[in-house]
Amino acid sequence: MRPHEFWQEVYPPASFGLQGRYKDRFPARLHDGCQILLPIRPLPDGKHALASIIINQASFAVQDAIAEGLAVELASFDPEIVVGIPTLGLTLASGVARRFGHARFVPLGTSRKFWYEEDLSVPLSSITSPGHRKRLYVDPRMLPLLRGARVALVDDVISSGVSMAAGIDLMTVCGIEPVVLGVAMLQTERWKSRLREAGEHWPGRLRAVFETPILALQQDGAWAASSAR
Repeated sequence: MRPHEFWQEVYPPASFGLQGRYKDRFPARLHDGCQILLPIRPLPDGKHALASIIINQASFAVQDAIAEGLAVELASFDPEIVVGIPTLGLTLASGVARRFGHARFVPLGTSRKFWYEEDLSVPLSSITSPGHRKRLYVDPRMLPLLRGARVALVDDVISSGVSMAAGIDLMTVCGIEPVVLGVAMLQTERWKSRLREAGEHWPGRLRAVFETPILALQQDGAWAASSAR
């Protein structure tokens, strides 16, 4: 597949076998059994790789399927407002909020508008932008929508757990405790320890549409799930 062809189609259930050995693509299974193909991205060590998704480059059909799947996962928590973590979490949060029939969602941001308050922000880093120091902000005008509401905090992917933990920290600064955390993809299990640092209960509040393992390079050049978490 050419790079722009990934994340563009929702395939029927069992279109691709989960045989445990992969060449350049990983078939992710959605909540209803349908599948999407994710590109395999080798890591700098050349021995390991991850399957990835960039949701704002996905087709609308794939975005809709993922948003629907996450809404199903979050429904039992009866969220009243969805909060999105930038950047790619905003696309998913919007889709999930629409499926709940909400009139809007609350986007967090990394760009400080002149009316923002510095004490309503926390540090933010990203696994895809190492060394890039940013802060995560909430627009003070959005606080009346959040306080006293059942909040779902949504991001596209959780890998290291750093971005989601920053979202939790910012909600805490605002006096808010989300009832549930939601992501499209669990990428390995490295996120668990970081969320536990924010609170032992947080890993148990996380819901996702699908998950992908860390992959290890095999002698024949194929990739297979690694025992590393």
